Formats: sequence, C-alpha cells, structure tokens
Amino acid sequence: MTRRWEHRTPVPWWLPAPAVLGGLFVVVPVLAMVGRVDWGSFVALVTSPASTTALALSLGTAAATTGIAFVLGYPLAVLFSRSTARWVGVLRALVLLPLVLPPVVGGLALLAAFGRLGVLGAFLDAHGLRIAFTTTAVVMAQVFVSMPFLVSSVEGALRVGGDRYERVAATLGAGPTRTFLTVTTPRVLPGIVSGLVLCGARALGEFGATLTFAGSLQGVTRTLPLEVYLQREVDPDTAVALALVLVVVAVVVIGVTSLRTRTVVA
Repeated sequence: MTRRWEHRTPVPWWLPAPAVLGGLFVVVPVLAMVGRVDWGSFVALVTSPASTTALALSLGTAAATTGIAFVLGYPLAVLFSRSTARWVGVLRALVLLPLVLPPVVGGLALLAAFGRLGVLGAFLDAHGLRIAFTTTAVVMAQVFVSMPFLVSSVEGALRVGGDRYERVAATLGAGPTRTFLTVTTPRVLPGIVSGLVLCGARALGEFGATLTFAGSLQGVTRTLPLEVYLQREVDPDTAVALALVLVVVAVVVIGVTSLRTRTVVA
C-alpha cells in the first residue's frame, strides 16, 4: 500500500541538519526546565493560594480578552481583506504594530492614553472611572498585544478564500449582512478558531504590557506570568513549577492549532 509521505516533494539532503539544530535549540531549554521541577512538591506548589489566584485571574482575563478581541478584531480583519483604500493600509499597519512592538512599550502607550494623567485617563478619572492598575487594565493590555494575532490569522484566511462566493450570494439577492453571517463567516471558521486560540494563548502569557499598565497586585492584576516573575526571586521551585504550567498550556494550544491547520490543508 502506498504511504502518503511517498508522494510529497523531496527535500534537499542537507536540510535535516539545520532543522534538527533549530529544533534542539528550542527543545533542550524546555526539557532542562522540566528536569528542574521538584516533582515531589509539584502539586503543592501549583495549588498554593497565590498560585491558584494568579491562575484563575489569568484564565478569566484571557477568556474576556479573547471575546473582546473577536468582537473588535474580526470586523477589522474583514475590512483589511476586502478594502483597497490607502487609509485602510495605514490602519492595518497600526493595528498589527503590537506584533513587533516590545510589550513594555505597549504598556507605556496604554498608560499614556488611559493612565490617571493620560489623554483619556484624566477625563475618565475626573468622572470617577479609574482604569490603570485594575483588572480592567489587565484585559486592555492583553487585548492590545493579542488581538493582532487574531486579525492576522483571519485576514489570511479571507484573502486565501477570495470573495467569489460572496459575489454569487449578492447576485442571488442576499444583502451584505446576510452574506457576512451565512457565507463569509462559515467559510473562514477554521481561521477564526486558529486566531482565537493564538489570541487566547498570547493573552495567557502576556507579561510586559500588563506589568507596566496594570502593575502586580495580588488577586487584582497579578496574573500567572507575573507570579512566575515574582517567585523567581523568592522561591525558584515555585517559579519553575508555574512556568511548567504555562508550557503545558502552550503545548496544548500549539497542538490544537496544528491539528486544525492540518485538517484545513487536507
């Protein structure tokens, strides 16, 4: 029986060498960290009150971030993929800027806008609404750095799929809203799922913008990455155990995304 991989395009004979080195460069540090875990007290370390509080806060804010990023990011992705206006290209560059912007810089930008003395923050503070150094600030920081991942993923799916089915629906009398909900969205659902997974994972691991804009207040803004950073100085065993939790979450996310991508390609 012929196997599937026998029909795939052959690769150069020398390619596996740098590929293996690249894989080892990532895998070896992760395995080294796993080897440092104190397995005898692992459960106790990751279930301590501080750890569970940080984990619950991370999961809750990441879930809220993913929902907000979808509501705001999906329309942006559709606009970027369908419009050819020059101003849309400028907007796209600005929206995707956090992909390459250092997270700390993003936190400073949010602080300049929504801090107590910020452009918008001063107005809000005068009306009794404080954002910086609250749980809301955590969600805002996560949305800022993670939404571009969803936008990029969905936009790519929309560009690959084209718009011929939308044009057909329009000729059959379907309005823009009906076409958007019944044609466009179902066609790019795999891209949406991948984008949501990547967005949620990025939000769960966010550190720099959160620390700068929201601070590190236990039970309020101290997410799991911040707890790892804090424990690194006072209790390395706890820091390594919590870091492993984040690694496991990342592996699950990458696995889900990879399976979705392979299914779409097949």
